[in-house]
Amino acid sequence: MKELKVGDTIPRFTAKDTNGNDFDSANAVGLKPLVIYFYPKDNTPGCTAQACSFRDQYEDFKDLGAEVIGISSDSVTSHQKFSKQFKLPFILLSDSDKKIRKLFGVPAGMFGLLPGRVTYVTDKNGVIQMIFDSVLATKHISKALETIKKIVS
Repeated sequence: MKELKVGDTIPRFTAKDTNGNDFDSANAVGLKPLVIYFYPKDNTPGCTAQACSFRDQYEDFKDLGAEVIGISSDSVTSHQKFSKQFKLPFILLSDSDKKIRKLFGVPAGMFGLLPGRVTYVTDKNGVIQMIFDSVLATKHISKALETIKKIVS
């Protein structure tokens, strides 16, 4: 499993989004700055705090022309409930077969017991500008926003 690094271009991938529609990364990567974050599981304390923090600052990302995409191995149904319960305005993708996680080379967290929590920030060309790998769920938002501000200024 090759880990993506800063300077790499986001590879193409497809997945089901929150509404069960087909999401093709080609319709987002290379068109605007992106924040793609991998998280372990819907409705767990850290993941909920992280999603709600992205929700609370979503307009700041949008104002800078960026899109936020959350990815976990949860089902579309789980994502729908999670998104509705916490009024998440951004895309959640279901990576049930963990193909996208493997494509990015996201390492497992917590001694391999949980899927890792990693955020990737790309410029409008799809080139990775920042990778933040931390179990500290809410730290990802400020790091991502800081990087997006640098990219677009």
